[in-house]
Amino acid sequence: MRKWLLLAVGVFVTDQLSKFWVVSVLDYLDRVQVLPFFAWVRWHNSGAAFSFLDDAGGWQRWFFVCLALGFAAFVVYELSRLPKHDKTMGWVYGLILGGALGNMIDRLSHGHVIDFILFHYKGYYFPAFNVADSALFCGAVIWIYAMIVEYRQTKASSQ
Repeated sequence: MRKWLLLAVGVFVTDQLSKFWVVSVLDYLDRVQVLPFFAWVRWHNSGAAFSFLDDAGGWQRWFFVCLALGFAAFVVYELSRLPKHDKTMGWVYGLILGGALGNMIDRLSHGHVIDFILFHYKGYYFPAFNVADSALFCGAVIWIYAMIVEYRQTKASSQ
């Protein structure tokens, strides 16, 4: 369990340091074009993924804080029960825990999440995101992959 908690701490610290850097070098809404398809930005998101509930009036801040706390408690509980040999779910839980706590701290301290990574092509933009979002996404993808593998193994063993 310790190494997965260290992974979560690593994600959290990397996320917070990167956001500190962004806040110290960019003003709100600044954009620095790095490559034709990539820019550093400083955008604030009061909602969730893809700015879901961004304009909901403020209640969503506390909703997402409570959601993150509840999910963090669930993940820590699951980590305590995780068999030592289950590295896949250790990665899942570590990435998700670190990402959830990183964005939660933003909501508590700023009232919004700081996003700063922007990919785009011509007039098409992928919503800006941050290190915590990336960890959450990777954790979710690995989790889905693990569920597919488990389903296929269960299906194969029952035939």
